[in-house]
Amino acid sequence: MKYPLPLAMPLVLLLASCGASPFQVSRASHRPPPTQTLSPDLAAMYGAKPDGKLTIPAVPPRDLSEAKKRVEVTYWTSQPVGTIIVDPGMFHLYYVLGHDKAIRYEVSVGKQGYGFSGDAVIPYKRKWPRWTPTPYMLKTTPKLDDPWRNGMPGGLQNPLGARALYLFRNGKDTLYRIHGTPYPWTIGHATTDGCIRLFDQDIVDLYKRVHSGTKVIVRPPQDSGKGTFPPGAPVPATVLEARSKAIDFATKGPAPSTGPASLSGMPEPSGSASTGTTSTPPGLQTASG
Repeated sequence: MKYPLPLAMPLVLLLASCGASPFQVSRASHRPPPTQTLSPDLAAMYGAKPDGKLTIPAVPPRDLSEAKKRVEVTYWTSQPVGTIIVDPGMFHLYYVLGHDKAIRYEVSVGKQGYGFSGDAVIPYKRKWPRWTPTPYMLKTTPKLDDPWRNGMPGGLQNPLGARALYLFRNGKDTLYRIHGTPYPWTIGHATTDGCIRLFDQDIVDLYKRVHSGTKVIVRPPQDSGKGTFPPGAPVPATVLEARSKAIDFATKGPAPSTGPASLSGMPEPSGSASTGTTSTPPGLQTASG
């Protein structure tokens, strides 16, 4: 099966991949769960976190659950320790620990999150990354033209959140990002646009583990759930269902009830959000903005 959104898609679509316009993100189509009391460890893990001159806000209780918690799980893989495996179809990202263990993070996936699959590396990362709307977004969203034509500095309202990891393949920027978000209600849901988002508390944790050259594997829809059950075992019905939904979503987009229908994502173009070059930098760069 051919991947429905190949890396060779038109550049304007790739440039409409990561981040989300502050004017276009809404809770309107996301039904929050009933008010809940968080366990002490969950509340502490996703509480407010001082981060230099800024403080990452606590994730609201209605946007959290034990299922979304960052946690060590059994994960069958032969990939080396430190590999990141992104499973968009299951809304999970795994950091491989070895001996069939991994740290699992809950993620949000936009349609462009299915626009890349296979292997990549992370040559550099950013704290509080700068976000720049593309010419296409400036044309279609005039409100962005005046304040952010030249970019939005990193900060609490920045669509890329507290951290961003940049994926390259064969020395070239894939324009695929793993990043935080100021919109925690999107985590665990399919959204109209975007790459891979984590809670800011989780992207900070992952950021600390990443080094120059970290390997990333992004699973295509037909491989959703791989590693969550033993090799050779029958594929669980839940995984088969997730694969079917992922393939359908990658082709058609999300159903109206799956997440914020008003999300429209734009990344930082490679020349303004990174080092201004499309070649792999010699070392891991961590400067902000």
